Amino acid sequence: MTPPGPVGHVVTSGTFSLDGGTWDVDNNVWVVGDENEVIVIDAAHDPEKIAAAIGGRRVVAVVCTHAHDDHVNQAPTLADRFDAPILLNPAEAPLWEMTHPDRAPDQDLTDGQVITAGGIELRAMVTPGHSPGSTCLYAPELKTVFTGDTLFQGGPGATGRSYSSFDTIIDSIRTTLLTLPGDTTVRTGHGDSTTIGGEAPHLDEWIAKGH
Repeated sequence: MTPPGPVGHVVTSGTFSLDGGTWDVDNNVWVVGDENEVIVIDAAHDPEKIAAAIGGRRVVAVVCTHAHDDHVNQAPTLADRFDAPILLNPAEAPLWEMTHPDRAPDQDLTDGQVITAGGIELRAMVTPGHSPGSTCLYAPELKTVFTGDTLFQGGPGATGRSYSSFDTIIDSIRTTLLTLPGDTTVRTGHGDSTTIGGEAPHLDEWIAKGH
C-alpha cells in the first residue's frame, strides 16, 4: 500500500467468474485525490485493505470502470461504509446484475463526465469492447489514464467472453486512448502500468494477432 498522495494503489486478490468459468485474479484498486477526499476506482475483493488506503478521507465516489465481478464485488460495501455513490456506465447493467441483482449503481457514468476529488479532475472516456460500457478515467493534471481492463501493458483487454468485441475494443483504443499524449501513464486493472507511447506502436500487431 502506498501512502496517501494523488494516486494511491492497493492490489487485492480474489476470483473472476463469467460464462461458467472462474479464475484467480489480482486486481489493482486506485485511490485518487488528496489528503481530504478521494475517488475509489474498481472496489475489488478486499474492503478492509481498500478502507485502510482511504483512511479518514471522504470518498467522493466509488467509480467502476466496468462491471465484471472482480471489479465491482465490493463496490456496495465500500459505498455504504463511506456514504459514497457508485458510478457505472449504464451499458454495464447486464454484467452488474449478475453480481448485485438487488442493488443498482447510484449514478450513471457517461462519456465526458468529470469527477473531481481533492482538486484532481477525472474525465470519463467510454471505451467499449472488453465490455459494453467499459470506461477509462483520464486525469490530465497527473498525466495518467486509468484504463480498467481496456488497455494493458502489452495489448488490449480480453474479448473472448460474453458482452465483448475485439473489433470494438481496438476501435476504442485507436480513436480514444491513443489520442492521449504519449507520456500519459496507463494505470491498469491488473498488472503493471505502462504508457500510451509505449503501447501505440503495437496496434497493428494486436490487430494482426486478433489479440
